[in-house]
Amino acid sequence: MSITDERKQIYDFSDPYFQSGVQMAVAKNDTSITKYADLKGKTVTVKTGSEGESYAKSVAGKYGFTVKSVDQSATMYEMVKSGNAAAVFDDYPVLAYGISQNNGLKAVTPKVPEGSYGFAVNRAKNPELLAAFNVGLKELRDSGQYDKILTKYLGNNASASADTNAVKTVKKTSFWDLAKQSFPALMTGLRNTLIITALSFIIALILGLGFGLMRVGTNKVLGWIAKIYVAVFRGTPVLVWAFFFYFGIPQLAGHALPNWLWISGLLTLSLNSGSYLTEIIRGAIQSVDVGQTEGARSLGMTSSQKLRKVVLPQAVKIGTPSIINQLVIMLKDSSLLLTIGFADLLYQAQQLYASNFRVTETLLMVGIIYFVAITLLTWVANIADRRLNK
Repeated sequence: MSITDERKQIYDFSDPYFQSGVQMAVAKNDTSITKYADLKGKTVTVKTGSEGESYAKSVAGKYGFTVKSVDQSATMYEMVKSGNAAAVFDDYPVLAYGISQNNGLKAVTPKVPEGSYGFAVNRAKNPELLAAFNVGLKELRDSGQYDKILTKYLGNNASASADTNAVKTVKKTSFWDLAKQSFPALMTGLRNTLIITALSFIIALILGLGFGLMRVGTNKVLGWIAKIYVAVFRGTPVLVWAFFFYFGIPQLAGHALPNWLWISGLLTLSLNSGSYLTEIIRGAIQSVDVGQTEGARSLGMTSSQKLRKVVLPQAVKIGTPSIINQLVIMLKDSSLLLTIGFADLLYQAQQLYASNFRVTETLLMVGIIYFVAITLLTWVANIADRRLNK
């Protein structure tokens, strides 16, 4: 983490482990920009909260360019390569590593000394950990291993002034080699995606059935409870609940909760989808012909028998296509959980392209996996639908 006066009010920092700086880079084939003055009237991109952002904003007025902040380095680089930004200002070690991995950019300015990186812990907590880190850092430097690490990832001039041509690039691997390297991580993400979707769907179906029956029942209090549930979860974004459950509940409880990442994901997806399934089931029940219920009543069936033997079997047939569609939506919505660190398919993809900077190709693989998974899921669900409706 960059050491700043503002952050020192919240964190205790170790000894600086890297003297950082900021560099500007442009697309590898761009010859029109070689200095800050060439940016007049253009847009540059920076990473939120980085030294690059601070420096770019400090000189934007002087050189007449606009600053656009995003949350990931890989996103910045793609913006420059696609022409949506003219240049990127980034922390030198991150930029140097990206260029070494053939991310399609080139540095065009020297490094501007801007600050230091340090290991951080919450203020007045874990002093032993901080001390141990400082001891380990000193040992690395004394043994020469520290310089070897810098050379490995940033080139021979890592600790020098960062010449714009100092970083050596590695050979770019083929798409198929990239796919082979990415396969294990993507399969782990797919497994997590399918597990949390399946568990959430079961819970959502139970919620939908329960609240759906409350919506069509004669008890007004239960009906209003169901209405409020539907209104709250259908009327608010999924991300709001993901953040609330994962970050808010532990703070309200005053301590960390076991397995809370998975539980937060389950609560988010199941409660949100349950509200939609409530309305699907309510609509399906109300779509059953009135003559069916009148016939059941004339046969002397009780309300419970009428519901179980006449109404629900027909409501299932009516609502199955919409329920299948909601399952597919849940599978895609699970990708939103990456924002709280859940290791789903898209999260794994982000981790991959954060290190290899092959954003387009990695996301293409993810898109293919989602397409195959959803197609197979829809095919299996349609078979089940046909058998139910025989």
